[in-house]
This record gives sequence, C-alpha cells and structure tokens, in this order.
Amino acid sequence: MVIGLARLELLIPWSTSLKDKRSIVHRIVQRGRARFNASIAEVDALDLHQRAVIGVAVVSNSTQHARSMLDGIVATMLAGADAELLSRDIVVQQVGDHDFTGI
Repeated sequence: MVIGLARLELLIPWSTSLKDKRSIVHRIVQRGRARFNASIAEVDALDLHQRAVIGVAVVSNSTQHARSMLDGIVATMLAGADAELLSRDIVVQQVGDHDFTGI
C-alpha cells in the first residue's frame, strides 16, 4: 500500500475577512473533491484571513500512481483559483503489511 500526502500553503491577498477566505478555500477544496477520490481539507491557519493550508491524502497501489494523483489534484484545485501557491510539500510512502500487525 502506498500513501501520498500533499500540504499546500496558499496566499489569498484580496481576502478581507474570514468569510471571504472560507468561500475561496471551499471552492478550491470542492474542485479537488469533485474530480478525484481523495481526502482534502483545510488543516492550518484557520484564523488567518489571507493564508490557508490545505492537506490532501490519497491511497494507491504504486508510488507513481500516488504521485500522479497528487500532481493532478493540486493542478486541478489551483486552476483558476483566487489564491497564490506559496509552498507545496508532497510525500509518498510505501507502507508494508507488517506495519499493521496487532490492529
């Protein structure tokens, strides 16, 4: 099993309130969820109206597929978004069956 994680830090300079920010973040997250079977959520900077941190998680059977999925999700989410990407961290890790013994 392969787990892929992405952490996106976004700047939303024209947001003047948390309501503005939440509207923009909601559209970005929904765009990713509508096209891909992935877990996507705002995970940090919740009280800052010009910054957002979004987490994305996928599970696959190959590292190449997980990486490809994350690249596609990020591209889809940011296409036409009212936000600027400040940083993108992606981690793809193989998890063996032996890691789940005792569950």
